Amino acid sequence: MRGSMGTGPAGRVMVTAVRMERTRAGRASIGRTATAVAASAPGTRRAVERSTRGSAPSMSVLNGTCGLIVGVANKRSISWAIAQAAAREGARLALTYQGERLEENVRELACELDQPLILPCDVTSDDQIAALYEAIGREFGGLDFLVHGAAFAPREELDGRFLNTSREGFRLALDISAYSLVALARGATPLMEARGGGSVLTLSYLGSQRVFPNYNVMGVAKAALEASVRYLAADLGPSGIRVNAISAGPIRTLASSGISGFTNILQIYRDRAPLRRTIESGDVADAAVFLLGPAGRAVTGEILMVDAGFHAMGM
Repeated sequence: MRGSMGTGPAGRVMVTAVRMERTRAGRASIGRTATAVAASAPGTRRAVERSTRGSAPSMSVLNGTCGLIVGVANKRSISWAIAQAAAREGARLALTYQGERLEENVRELACELDQPLILPCDVTSDDQIAALYEAIGREFGGLDFLVHGAAFAPREELDGRFLNTSREGFRLALDISAYSLVALARGATPLMEARGGGSVLTLSYLGSQRVFPNYNVMGVAKAALEASVRYLAADLGPSGIRVNAISAGPIRTLASSGISGFTNILQIYRDRAPLRRTIESGDVADAAVFLLGPAGRAVTGEILMVDAGFHAMGM
């Protein structure tokens, strides 16, 4: 090799280049071998996946995880879109329903997934929440994430003036839409601690911060929900449990159908949002996968706006 290249400056440059190329090739081989060995060692596979996922992902981001999704009502539910996305990413799921009418819907939808666990849960009942987690513990042995999509206010409380909100309507909206996150997170904590941490995600709306016509007490409930996210994040962070919310733009769902003038709200978003469009449930589902998975591992206490940028506009 040395004779063919000569010993002059050009020859020395070529020899150096060859040696550098051999060194790089050797290092690459060693790196691949080390990664393979580390991946096969107990307790290190997840760390290796995190370090290599950006360049050459080898599996779905939620592969091997178990999650609970609350709030699936029908095929238009945001919670259902998240369930579909999580299942595609490899998660094993438990879905809840409340009442016989919604049980039929949830079981029909669940046929599209890989044998999810289907369980009853009235989020206003501590006994049912306890029974839910007992069943999940037996089946899954732990829990990696919780998606909270429960929200409700009586239809009559969404008409007219907020001033006229009834005491019972206020109590019910805050209990189902905000306190249920606290109750569900409390029940999930031991199961997540058994896995070394986890992720809790809830769904909010900009009506928590600004006044929208006919949103009324639900806006107040969402404000309480977002405050709960921050307090829960502080409480559960030492256990490795993250708590976040997605504030989604308006989407046609069963819940939004009860808001008078909803069609006008959609048009305002199309006219004024920076992206000049409304959003789809898939937009929220993709953001949810980010927050539930390893890419969001350093994000907690966050209200992530997924609304085509509408929140940034003054007029």
